[in-house]
Amino acid sequence: KIQLYGPTNFAEIINTCASMAASKVNNQSEQNYLILLMITDGVISDMKQTVDAIVDATDLPLSIIIIGVGNADFDAMEELDADEHPLRHSKGHRMQRDIVQFVPYNQYKDGDIGRLAKAVLEEVPAQITGYMTMKKLHPLRQVSKTELKQTASIISMYDGPSNIVRAGTS
Repeated sequence: KIQLYGPTNFAEIINTCASMAASKVNNQSEQNYLILLMITDGVISDMKQTVDAIVDATDLPLSIIIIGVGNADFDAMEELDADEHPLRHSKGHRMQRDIVQFVPYNQYKDGDIGRLAKAVLEEVPAQITGYMTMKKLHPLRQVSKTELKQTASIISMYDGPSNIVRAGTS
């Protein structure tokens, strides 16, 4: 049996993931995106700090999925979801894009697990494309097998513990 304990503080983990997201390279040759999944059974204890952390993270390659389990009052989680009202930082600026999806598990626990999965992941594609659009990034193009073979001929390959062999030179 899993037992969850309080207090329910989100800001620290969101800030940690935001730092990780900020360190990722995103350009036309490398693209990265992080998804933070948080499972909670309680009323949030650090709402102001959490809202600030989310608003600060809205320009980063990050989505946050929150699943509420149990019978707690999850009204604050609905507020974080920001589907109806954009979040505002305590310093006054608004979120740049929606990065949070909240799903109350109890609405899906007796039904098809596919419905839960759909609800949990429903907003992620729009969040990713929203980030890419905001940063003026386009999806990486798919590399053909011919291009991979050509590239492999000039890449160093590992051939045992002490032998580095340049492809095409052996």
